Amino acid sequence: MKIAFSNFTSSFISTCFIVALELVVAVLIGFGFLALGADGGAWILGGIVAGATVFYVYRSRYNHSAKPKRNARKIGQILVGLTIGFSIQHSNLVSLSTQAPIFVLLTLLLLISGGAIGYLYSRLEKTDLLTAMLSTTPGNIGVMGSIAADYGKNASLVSLVQLMRFTAVTLIMPLIANRSVPTGFDSNQIATNLHWFTLNLLTFDSTYIVWLGSVLVLTTVVIHLGSQLNIPVATFLCSIATGIVFNSIFNLISWVPNVDFSLSPLFNLVGQILLGITIGEYWGTNPNPGKRAIARAAVPVTLTLLAGLVSAAIALLLTPWDWLTCLLVTAPGGSPEMIWIALAFNHDVETVAAGHLVRLIAINASLPALIALTNYLSRGFVGGEQPITADPQSPTPGP
Repeated sequence: MKIAFSNFTSSFISTCFIVALELVVAVLIGFGFLALGADGGAWILGGIVAGATVFYVYRSRYNHSAKPKRNARKIGQILVGLTIGFSIQHSNLVSLSTQAPIFVLLTLLLLISGGAIGYLYSRLEKTDLLTAMLSTTPGNIGVMGSIAADYGKNASLVSLVQLMRFTAVTLIMPLIANRSVPTGFDSNQIATNLHWFTLNLLTFDSTYIVWLGSVLVLTTVVIHLGSQLNIPVATFLCSIATGIVFNSIFNLISWVPNVDFSLSPLFNLVGQILLGITIGEYWGTNPNPGKRAIARAAVPVTLTLLAGLVSAAIALLLTPWDWLTCLLVTAPGGSPEMIWIALAFNHDVETVAAGHLVRLIAINASLPALIALTNYLSRGFVGGEQPITADPQSPTPGP
């Protein structure tokens, strides 16, 4: 018992130390990206670089079995989700209900194109259809990889393709956003960011702490309920919902003063960095996948990016949205990251959020159908493979 407790304590301390080191390195790199003018994605990009570098060094020298920290991404999703929720205007969100059909159409286009690309990739890579489909369906890196492992497929290949797609979109979209919405670089920008960073780090009054505690407790309860109800990506979606309704709930109580709470920039910054760190840590687990593997994986990634561009062009024709909004809505990347870019530039946040929320729900809800369809195609059309069944010893992956 004492040995187990000692091992747990040692592991916990080392994890906290690594996360703290990653955060510090990410902040320093983030300011470097700010100096280069990468306003909208500086902190996420800093997190990617810091996560890959620090985690690789730690894993290669001290703990070869270390895995990317999923809880860090969940915390990042909570902080970014709350920020998005507090920033969304109720009136704008309600007005978007009339555009639900276009969101569904764009989601179907991405799913269908992902399926077609997956089929082509299975021929190119000479791999089974489920591995290829999980590689090219826009979704969570860890979830898609864990599903592949559960069904005895090539989880490392799935993770590589998903990671390359995810990283490419996360790197490219801030650059496009910066060009589309030029902010102009201010020579005092770094000093300004350092000022509010230090200010928010050191000054939390008692009232703010009470409201912050209330938000976090309520968010935890809502996420737990959402998980019990099997809501897809409950950590992210329930955090957004909490942010949207939090102020309204307390403003309905007559004896409570008017509430206009929002998270401080410090929490926003930490949330973005944590999202980036988890992407970087996946790279840190396999920093040298091989030139041939990368070249072959680049094919479905490129086709997926092109499918996103085609979907954006269709959205531009069918909606009054501008080109950047269309790109952010249809980008086959991480939903928290794309919504955050829209928020950073104050650019159609509600539209981008609604589009990605529809897509998150659709993708996660369609996974059982995807596996069943792949099973049918494998037996009927692709060479009579054995039916795909999950390993009964493997846990069902969570969102």
